[in-house]
Amino acid sequence: MEFDASPEHTVGVEWELQLLDARTLDLVDGIVPLMEFFPDTPFVKPEYIQSCVELNSRVSENSQGAAEHLGQTLARVLQRCADLDMAVGGAGTHPFCRRLALITPLPRYQRMERVEGYMAHHQITFSTHVHVGMSSGDEAIRAMSQLTSALPAFVALAGNSPFWRGHDTGHAAYRQRILAASGSYGVPPRFQDWQNFDEFFTAARRAGMFTHFKDIHWDIRPHPDFGTLEVRAMDAASDQHTLQGLVAFARCMAVCMSYSPADEMHRVLPPELPDWVEKQNYYRASHRGLDAEFIYDANGNHRPLRELVLDLLDLCASVGEQLGETEGLRIAREMVTGTVAGYRRQREIYAKSLSAHAVTADLIARLDAS
Repeated sequence: MEFDASPEHTVGVEWELQLLDARTLDLVDGIVPLMEFFPDTPFVKPEYIQSCVELNSRVSENSQGAAEHLGQTLARVLQRCADLDMAVGGAGTHPFCRRLALITPLPRYQRMERVEGYMAHHQITFSTHVHVGMSSGDEAIRAMSQLTSALPAFVALAGNSPFWRGHDTGHAAYRQRILAASGSYGVPPRFQDWQNFDEFFTAARRAGMFTHFKDIHWDIRPHPDFGTLEVRAMDAASDQHTLQGLVAFARCMAVCMSYSPADEMHRVLPPELPDWVEKQNYYRASHRGLDAEFIYDANGNHRPLRELVLDLLDLCASVGEQLGETEGLRIAREMVTGTVAGYRRQREIYAKSLSAHAVTADLIARLDAS
């Protein structure tokens, strides 16, 4: 595999949003009629399930530019959805939908459906993916290996899926628990360099695990066609403001990990942790969100995950200035220290209304106001 390098640490975003019936607020399989309005644009795309629309940003210089472009596209999508009696919401899961998903009738998705069977119709999830330009495959793999221990920070900061089929799951990011049932989601293995990753992919393809690198659904992966490192761990954001904070954090972390000295990074983020620790940290982040405890060594010592995220933001500060991400990192810090976490907001609305429909209505309103 050749890695089509990016000359600068540019950023691009994929924002998966929920298509909703404007009257019932339930998910609706509306992507096929919606795409008739957008036959040629690269910025509005179908996804795996028919109740999802994916908005793609243009390649941007910073998170603000990406978020603003997505906002412009969102305005057009909301107008067309209104014509089709649909609404749009942003969250990692739908608060009350109980039915199974219909798969979008495209060859790749139909092949995935044949392979995954029932599981394909159960994975009704929505996410935010951030692509950060990398100068080489080796740089992408180096940043990916360093970022693996930090993935719980992304899960917790973006946690926005506490409800599933009308129930409070007790999790901040239940989307992660749904995807954990599949074979290629979650925490990736570590690789020494691009050649090591290429050798892995060749062997995995020979073994019948994958036919294309897009079949790898880890929560962080290299994307050789785009020349990026793709951070995939985050739930779908509910609004443009939150989206900018998440994108800035992901971009600055990826760049910081790609070239910062190891001793500097390890003062904040531990080096490679045992598998049991990484799995437990991941679970804790999806369960408790920013209130989780992060295990930072093989002896079981731990600290608040919230403090780790703030330390990571401090680590990224100088890189953020260079990249024009000072405002985006300020928003991310506000998400840690304030009361705007998506999973917490959804629960507060439910506690007042005792209605999952009210939670969904708020998701629609927040996106409309973006």
